[in-house]
Amino acid sequence: MTNYIGKGITLYKVIDPSDDPLNPKPGTLHHGATMIMGKVWITFKRNMHITLQRPLLVGSFTAIDGHRVDVHITGAGCLLVYHATDVIIHGLRIHHCKSQPPSSVMGPDSEVIPLGQMDGDAIRLVTARKVWIDHNMLYECQDGLIDVPRGSTDVTISNNWFRNQDKVMLLGHDDGYVRDRSMKSTVIFNHFGPNCNQRMPRVRHGLAHVANNLYQGWEQYAIGGSMGPNIKSEANLFIAPKLGNKEVISDD
Repeated sequence: MTNYIGKGITLYKVIDPSDDPLNPKPGTLHHGATMIMGKVWITFKRNMHITLQRPLLVGSFTAIDGHRVDVHITGAGCLLVYHATDVIIHGLRIHHCKSQPPSSVMGPDSEVIPLGQMDGDAIRLVTARKVWIDHNMLYECQDGLIDVPRGSTDVTISNNWFRNQDKVMLLGHDDGYVRDRSMKSTVIFNHFGPNCNQRMPRVRHGLAHVANNLYQGWEQYAIGGSMGPNIKSEANLFIAPKLGNKEVISDD
């Protein structure tokens, strides 16, 4: 696969599962995501379990590719795509992410970035665009699995498996953040469940195309919207729970 690397892209291989969020060691994931200038394609030498000490900031023109290995990412944060464009997150298992108080971390282009409170999402986008989240397994995080708030757009979420989670996916920041009216996202070919409760996804303000997903039960609802979103749901398979609420769509 790496034989097809494009012009001007640095191929970086993670060989060390340790994590230092302020002084990243060469060979670690944090070093590849923050200390390499320009376009970078991050792969992994072997199976590994990475426990993040603080959130990992992912910058523009970065691909994190867990193809052909078994890579688990847990800990504080976890992944934050911050004011970035052209990002790929592929083939990872991200789980048991915990909230993190305000802190500072090494960010893209070797710049220390102050962060506010992090809620404990597997992947969070902040004012990001052209992001592809594909073929990952996400589960059992403190807050949600994917959050796409604060003016993020052109996001594709495909071929992922979401399980064992209350709040799965939020598209749009809050009711008052009208900038999210321009948000465009695609949620396609994903597997939701078992043991997912709600927000698969929940959409505020923007446009979401939700297609060809498998819903293996839910507790509150599967797809939800508020603040006048445009949701196109088509060719999804809903397997309702045997007990409890069988509501597919919520428009609260």
